[in-house]
Amino acid sequence: MSSPCDPQYAPVGDVGAVLMMVDSRLKAVHDGKSATDPEQQALMDQFVASLGPGGLDDLLNGACTLIYMFMTWLRKAHESQDKDVLEYVVPTLVATMRMMPRSCPPEVIPMMAGLTIAAGTGLSPNLWRQQYGDWTKEEMTPLEATAFLLAEHINRITENPEFATRMIMEALNNAGGEG
Repeated sequence: MSSPCDPQYAPVGDVGAVLMMVDSRLKAVHDGKSATDPEQQALMDQFVASLGPGGLDDLLNGACTLIYMFMTWLRKAHESQDKDVLEYVVPTLVATMRMMPRSCPPEVIPMMAGLTIAAGTGLSPNLWRQQYGDWTKEEMTPLEATAFLLAEHINRITENPEFATRMIMEALNNAGGEG
């Protein structure tokens, strides 16, 4: 029986734009820059402001699609080792987010864990989230952080700092660049 949270019913959103944001953060962290570059942040803020309401929905949906794609890869990788992805990924994600209280206030961590669990069990994170009402402003940075942390987790597993980004780019290219 099909679930109303089945990914086939979910809008894909702008995966490319979100991937660009996550990749930019990954590169900054690997370059030893823990603080956000003010010039880069201004450009990102200008980009987001130019999107309008429909564009923001595309970014939200794109972030959820990216989380779904990362969790699908992680689930397959863990299953190949007879491990449960939720057991190994979610506690690490939550523990890391708890160490980032300025970016991830404690009250939004359960929602981010829920998004990740939904994706890890084959449900659409954005459709799962939709049942709880509109997104809040407080969830925006933690949503980006969730995608970032999952990408970094994949990169650590593969011992390749560009693996997660490259994997998604290849998937987008194989889908005809639609995203």
